[in-house]
Amino acid sequence: MKIIIIGGLPESLINFRGDLIRSFVNEGHQVVAMTASAKPKLVDEIQTLGCRFVSFPIERNGMNPLSDLKVLLSLYQIFKLEKPDMILSYTIKPVIWGGLAARLYGKSRFYGLITGLGFAFQRGGFKRNLLGNIATSLYKLALAKATCVIFQNPDNQQVFIDQKIVTETRTKRVNGSGVNVSRYEHSPLPSGQPVFLTIARLLGEKGLREYAEAAAIVKLKYPSAHFHLVGPEDPSPDGIPMDEVMKWHNSNVIKYCGGTADVRPYIKNCQIFVLASYHEGMPRTVLEAMSIGRPILTTNVEGCRETVVEGINGYLVLKQNPQALADKMIWFIENPDEWQRMGNQSRLIAEDKFDVHKVNAELMKIMELND
Repeated sequence: MKIIIIGGLPESLINFRGDLIRSFVNEGHQVVAMTASAKPKLVDEIQTLGCRFVSFPIERNGMNPLSDLKVLLSLYQIFKLEKPDMILSYTIKPVIWGGLAARLYGKSRFYGLITGLGFAFQRGGFKRNLLGNIATSLYKLALAKATCVIFQNPDNQQVFIDQKIVTETRTKRVNGSGVNVSRYEHSPLPSGQPVFLTIARLLGEKGLREYAEAAAIVKLKYPSAHFHLVGPEDPSPDGIPMDEVMKWHNSNVIKYCGGTADVRPYIKNCQIFVLASYHEGMPRTVLEAMSIGRPILTTNVEGCRETVVEGINGYLVLKQNPQALADKMIWFIENPDEWQRMGNQSRLIAEDKFDVHKVNAELMKIMELND
């Protein structure tokens, strides 16, 4: 069987879909992986997964209708040429334009994987509401003939059902993208002063401003506590300017470590992992920190709340509430005897619920590929 898998960023094929592509290939399927263009070295790395790479002209944050029309036509032409049996798209633009192109092509089963609702679905001012209305309409068109729409948390699933984007009978849910518990192996907690860590793209809705504000509050009481931030810049409308990030860094509130291709050393160097996000599909960095064996402090929002059993492997706090975040950080500092217990529980939950092999097996069952 021939499967096309479509994303936006080429790196995501390795970081988020690499194990899934290997699972497809190991089952004897022919896989074509598609994203925006990539440098030759990255293309080679993608193709070592056993797939063939094909680029298409997608701009992840662009809002030009002519560019989007070009994406649609490009995908349609590729589908006609490749003649796939099924198509799996993930993230908003690949799902929308991949779904529309699949409708035009009309000969493939189409699966949309919703990895989060993103900026457009967070209602607010005129621009956001307009984007949300446009996204909702496009999703309805793109998913009208989808074989199945797959979600990573129940809240996102319910939004699509309530807004009549898709009927409940054509939806399924999996536990995020999963985490490779062998690659993100259980690691002992480091000794020394407490280190809190956040890993996220530099976006406002990842809760980074709240993280910085909470760190400043905590440092008034515990100046020896450390707060690290790892993540690349992001060109989206919600991107945090580098000047602002460096202001946190230069004032010694946050240690900004830049972006990285491998988060494991940073997670192993922390005792508590923090993500103060406003919304998620299923936060991959949290799953990675759980697998490595770290307590989790995150927000009580869609996606994030699925990763924490309150008081067992971490805590949930209200979003956009730096004081609540700081209070729990102080609790962790004052209760170091709890870190190892909670970290061990995180690892057990990761193994039981979020192991990538279990998640991929469920995806393949949904796609009727493991009969």
